[in-house]
Amino acid sequence: MSQTAATRPALPSKTRKVASPSNFLLCVGGAVLSGCILIALLSLVLPFDSKPAIFLLDHGSRSLFVGLYPVTIQNFLHLLTAICLGILFHRWLLVRYEERFLQTDLLPTDDDTLLSLDDLGKIRRRVLPLVASRAALPVLLDTAILHAMNTRSLEQAGAAISSKLELISHRLDLEYQFVRYIAWLVPTIGFVGTVVGIAAALEGISDPQHLDMTRITSGLGVAFYTTIIALVESAILVFVQNIVQRREELALNSAADYCMTNLVNRIHIPG
Repeated sequence: MSQTAATRPALPSKTRKVASPSNFLLCVGGAVLSGCILIALLSLVLPFDSKPAIFLLDHGSRSLFVGLYPVTIQNFLHLLTAICLGILFHRWLLVRYEERFLQTDLLPTDDDTLLSLDDLGKIRRRVLPLVASRAALPVLLDTAILHAMNTRSLEQAGAAISSKLELISHRLDLEYQFVRYIAWLVPTIGFVGTVVGIAAALEGISDPQHLDMTRITSGLGVAFYTTIIALVESAILVFVQNIVQRREELALNSAADYCMTNLVNRIHIPG
């Protein structure tokens, strides 16, 4: 690192520790447990056969699933939504984990310091233990340092960051596939509930002379209620997913900008 021939600012002496993010299974398991507790509480609080209980839980005497409660389409939708929110909460923790690396003082951030090729080895020794975390910033730094040391070319180092950033972005998009699948599955199951409810209602009018109004009304209730709940929960999931994914992509772009600004743009290669 060389600012002038007389002064050589020191590298950051210490790197702040970054706590590991919470376990994926712990987040999803906690979300499922919370969903089950919520269903149990609603079952106790909402009176049996009341409109809210029938709408939210299909908990009534006219339910198509009488005797099977809590096995209902509505409760299954609630659990799917809880699973997806648990996954998104884990992604949110990963975003915060990524953002904290920007505050670990891995590189100098003042306006005057330049880096020599000799300084890159010191930085890499400090970064290398962090690469196993698969966080974007340590991975990008390690990639850029290796290319700068091997090729002695700043253009190659910048191109390596761009290539690695593209790979990480692709991996990030793949990790949201399951979330997108659940966001699609929830309204699909809602529409399945619509078909089941309408089919049950049609069975109640199979004999026009002896209409089974209980079966007709319960079937139509399942048809409409499951659709409403599925559409609302799907909208919530897509909204939360967009918020989390946007912040994760911004964190990734910030890591790349940090590498370019505080590493590649500071490297001084004599001659």
